[in-house]
Amino acid sequence: MSRDEQAPVRGEDRGCPGTGALAVAYPNMALVKYWGKRDEELVLPVTGSLSMTLDIFPTTTRVTLRPRAATDSVRLNGRRAEAGARVRVERFLDLVRDLAGRSERARVITENTVPTGAGLASSASGFAALAAAASAAYGLRLDRRTLSRLARRGSGSACRSIFGGFVLWHAGTGFGAVGDESCYAEPLRSAIDPAMVVAIVDAGPKALPSRTAMRQTIATSPLYRSWARANSAALEQIQAALCAGDLTEIGAIAEQNALGLHATMLAARPSIRYVAPRSLSILDRVDRIRAEGIPAYATIDAGPNVAVLCSRQDSDRVVAALRDVDGVAALHVAHRGPGVTVSGPDR
Repeated sequence: MSRDEQAPVRGEDRGCPGTGALAVAYPNMALVKYWGKRDEELVLPVTGSLSMTLDIFPTTTRVTLRPRAATDSVRLNGRRAEAGARVRVERFLDLVRDLAGRSERARVITENTVPTGAGLASSASGFAALAAAASAAYGLRLDRRTLSRLARRGSGSACRSIFGGFVLWHAGTGFGAVGDESCYAEPLRSAIDPAMVVAIVDAGPKALPSRTAMRQTIATSPLYRSWARANSAALEQIQAALCAGDLTEIGAIAEQNALGLHATMLAARPSIRYVAPRSLSILDRVDRIRAEGIPAYATIDAGPNVAVLCSRQDSDRVVAALRDVDGVAALHVAHRGPGVTVSGPDR
């Protein structure tokens, strides 16, 4: 286990026996995608994945214990969380309480700057921040590997947002306790420090949640098994490219992996269509950018918005090329972001 994995999250050494803690986490963009679980309860993926944590769209979550309260309180962006989101948070808090051997209810206040449910990893930053803040508030001292396993239980991709930069999520092997123990994220070293231009075409929540779409893809798409096998090969190839500092190879692998995933979803019954006409227009423009000699590669998570990987020095040119694409509502330039941080306890 590396030093980064062994070290408690900053500020967590002050979490016991505190009454609350504040955590900040950032979303990550998968370059080799996670899609599908072999175990729904423990959130064990079918294949491993690899991502880059971004330095934009942070989620800030404060968890404060309420010893006299009968229920948890959950507020998201200044409002009481809707039933579905509240239940997910409450269930996650139950996991933390079980680990800590405590029963106090909590108040959770979250400010999420990434559009929720738009395929921009809002659940990754959200549950990474919640895992870090809740574990500190309840007095747990977790190393980062263990914290990534905990965050995974809230949202699979959240395990990657525990770490900054490039992050590998090991699928692990087996089921139950063995599967849980072997399924974690860890940071990867790489000298490259690229940019990612995020093109927003629709910031609204998608009609079909990722969890539902994953089940539907596995159950009905004839392409899923082939994609999963190719995913494992892509994971090995992209790690080698990261070690070599080969941004062109990294981008090519990421783009192929993303387009293969969306083709797999299109083949499901009924077809899952996250990619919109405006997304395709961006893909066409990325092809043109490359033809003009700029190494730029697209990736798309479970939504219509497109992220374009390129070098830092080319990011302004990529932004300029995408600015006049019809339907692009906003452009954001991201770089390698930090892992989750915690301050507290608050008194």
